[in-house]
Amino acid sequence: MAHLQTLITPLLPFLILLITTQTSLAQPTPKPGPNNPAQDFLDLHKEARSSVGVAPLKWSPPLATSAAHVVAYQKANKNCQFANLSSAATKYGANQLWARGAVVTPRAAVSAWVGEKKYYNYSMDTCIGKHQCGVYKQVVWRKSTELGCAQASCVKDGSTLTVCFYNPPGNIVGEKPY
Repeated sequence: MAHLQTLITPLLPFLILLITTQTSLAQPTPKPGPNNPAQDFLDLHKEARSSVGVAPLKWSPPLATSAAHVVAYQKANKNCQFANLSSAATKYGANQLWARGAVVTPRAAVSAWVGEKKYYNYSMDTCIGKHQCGVYKQVVWRKSTELGCAQASCVKDGSTLTVCFYNPPGNIVGEKPY
């Protein structure tokens, strides 16, 4: 998780600029449809996946409910800090984004994850230099077929936590994502 904080810190000004609306959170994101967060999560995943020849994900209400439980717990007990996803990650693949100072839209969260693409060397299946690219790899993991996400905003410190779960999980050591 520390590597994600290192990754996010330089992106905070970028994320703050992308924030346009405040989302009501601590509930599962609604089913996909026009002008809703679930569709935003799906649309950006679809764009990233199609750019590398991977099929789109389907929205999973059970995954969204699981993500909602995580962000609700983090909001109530941890002031929206990064979640320990080790137990959830054994069952699902997971990405999370934490930002302070503004509410992060679903599009901004997924854009930050997809932004790691520039650090991913497909032929070597490694991240370039000291950069991280694991969250990008999960976004485009071919074997993942379902997605469910949720967000929480903590007014006290102005932070937002975004969690997405993927089924089946990706980022399997020794396997390329596509």
